[in-house]
Amino acid sequence: MIVLTCVGFPSTSQSDDWPQWLGTNRDAVWSEEGILEQFPEEGPRLRWKTKLGAGYSGPAVAKGRVFVMDRLMPALDPAKARLLHDGPPPRNVNFIRKLLPGSERLICLSESDGKMIWAHEWDCPYTTVAAYAIGPRATPTVDGDRVFALGAEGNLLCLSAKNGSVIWMRDFKKDYGLKIPEWGTAAHPLVDGSRLICIVGGDGSTCVAFDKATGRELWRALSAKQPGYCPPIIRHLGGKRQLLVWHSDALEALNPENGKLYWSVEIKPTYGMSIGQPVVEGNRVYVMGFNRVSACVEVSKDGQSAKLLWKGNTRRGIAGVHNTAFIQDGLIYACGPNGKYSCARLDSGEKLWSTFSPSEGERPSSWANVFTIKQGNRYFLSNDYGELIIAKLSSAGYREISRAKLIDPTHQVGGRTLVWSHPAFANRSVYLRNDREIRCYSLAKSPF
Repeated sequence: MIVLTCVGFPSTSQSDDWPQWLGTNRDAVWSEEGILEQFPEEGPRLRWKTKLGAGYSGPAVAKGRVFVMDRLMPALDPAKARLLHDGPPPRNVNFIRKLLPGSERLICLSESDGKMIWAHEWDCPYTTVAAYAIGPRATPTVDGDRVFALGAEGNLLCLSAKNGSVIWMRDFKKDYGLKIPEWGTAAHPLVDGSRLICIVGGDGSTCVAFDKATGRELWRALSAKQPGYCPPIIRHLGGKRQLLVWHSDALEALNPENGKLYWSVEIKPTYGMSIGQPVVEGNRVYVMGFNRVSACVEVSKDGQSAKLLWKGNTRRGIAGVHNTAFIQDGLIYACGPNGKYSCARLDSGEKLWSTFSPSEGERPSSWANVFTIKQGNRYFLSNDYGELIIAKLSSAGYREISRAKLIDPTHQVGGRTLVWSHPAFANRSVYLRNDREIRCYSLAKSPF
């Protein structure tokens, strides 16, 4: 179903876009200038807000438009939904699957006022773990006049960014025999030249490259027990463009042009929960995941091999779950278990400091999370209570400059109410959503 309104693409020549997961370069760097130094006492100015369905999908912002995914669900008591288990269901609520009817949507909004331009909706019953089956996970990827959307049940769509019409689509379950992971498909699609690279799953097709114009398969590579939830990323290592894929069994590097393997290092995330994107500095790659998993891999000078430099534990490394680490000048900054935000050395994993201040204040909290975005010589930290924090981070410690509450948490997890959607930063503004609405606040030094 497509809802249309005639709205043009305004010029945004003096401001930056955020067209995909973690921004233009997928590096969580916000490069715009003219941003406020600290929040006003009453908080930043709300530019607009728009009603939205539920979901984890973060917004993408490009050419004067905002793209975000959500889910519409009929009134249903989840306790009465049909269980999807042979025999007794697991005792742990984090693994109980149920069949939940509903539909997914990709929505396009006007960046200037938040009004809907178009929406494309498709029927999509969920088969994932019921406690987290609130909506799509992946952030849309905008590429020129196309936008790519990946739903939680493996539906990949290429739509016209102008009017929402379907250009092509693929179904990972039908086309590749994907068995939907416990927490759905979540790896944000990556555009590389004429290719759209996706984490899929199935035998020999953990990673697949499609022709971005037609959806035709160009190559497929890798096999793994589960595809994981980690987005693919391309970085220069050993003088080569290397496509990094972290799935349930290993961190592997491919030639993005043909899918040929460069190297593989066994790093197994607990329950296949590779979520945070691999981050790179120099010839080193860092990954982190649930249950104290973290590791640094060193790539050879020719880029053809790699070795495990160190593996983390309770004292070494940072084992963040839902966030992507940020590396600056040999230092790792990330939110680790129970909301403990830490700094560690990339070359050794040695922890330099830790604090609960950005997440919970002074104590640990179940599944607490903080996203890290660099802007100039400081950082914007977004926690799961809907707060945005301006802070300075260095080897000397954490220094908070300013904090503002921007949106209400709405999702019940581990006895807390939270929001797990990564915000977008563009047009000297921040865009963030919960399960009821999306909001845009001005972060400019002066109103515009």
